[in-house]
Parts: sequence; C-alpha cells; structure tokens
Amino acid sequence: MVTHISHNPAETEALGEAWGRDAQSGLVIALSGDLGAGKTQFVKGLARGLGITTRVHSPTFTLVNEYPGGRLPLFHLDLYRLETRAQILSSGVEEYLNPSGVAVIEWAERIVHDDLQMLNLRRVKIEIVSESERRIVYEDFGA
Repeated sequence: MVTHISHNPAETEALGEAWGRDAQSGLVIALSGDLGAGKTQFVKGLARGLGITTRVHSPTFTLVNEYPGGRLPLFHLDLYRLETRAQILSSGVEEYLNPSGVAVIEWAERIVHDDLQMLNLRRVKIEIVSESERRIVYEDFGA
C-alpha cells in the first residue's frame, strides 16, 4: 500500500492527473472516502490526465457520467444512493466493471468484494486528516 498526503484540492487533482496520463483501457478505480473527502477532485484530475476537457462533476443523482473525447473514455459512477446489492446489480453497473476505457466507482465499498476481484482494479481510499489535508491510500500496481 502507498500513502500520499494531499495538502489541497489541487494536489489531489494532480495525483489523479498523473494516473490519467498512465491509465490503460480496462482500468477500474474503486474509490472510497467520506463525503467531502476529495473523490470528485481526484476524478477531475484523472479526466484531465486522459485529455478530457469536459467539466467533470459528481454523478450522485444520475449514477454514471460518461466522458468521451480523451485518449480513453472515462466512466464516472457514484453508488452513494444505492444501498443494497440488488439495487446495485439492477442499476446496470456491471457493464462498467470491464470498461472500454477507465471506470471510477465512488462508494465502491457498496459492491460486494467478490464482484471486483477479477478486474484490472486499483482500490483507493481518501481519508480526511484535517480541513486541508487528505490521506490517499492505494495499492501500487506500478502504474
């Protein structure tokens, strides 16, 4: 596990941007953290690293936002409003678990872990340390 301390939203975005520049098709990022931790900031940077110029915003009310137009398409999912396994599976999320691009799933801990074990998966947890600091812990797959 790797730990990165971000001191402001721009640093969180910069980490996401670096990952976007290196991302390969099929990557799924399972993103977890409390409300306001910086998950969407990270995704904004990831999109920029993929070359996506469209404004990125949280898909909390739409479940998924698709961002074509970059080096790879980005699929940004938010499971916050889905509470049960049945709700998650009936939502159509499964089609994004092997993406033809990069998928980021916010509140990914709501998916049963067995569902995610066969994927090109990177688990990321963003923790609030203070008003301005975030601890970003992730598995390093050399990317």
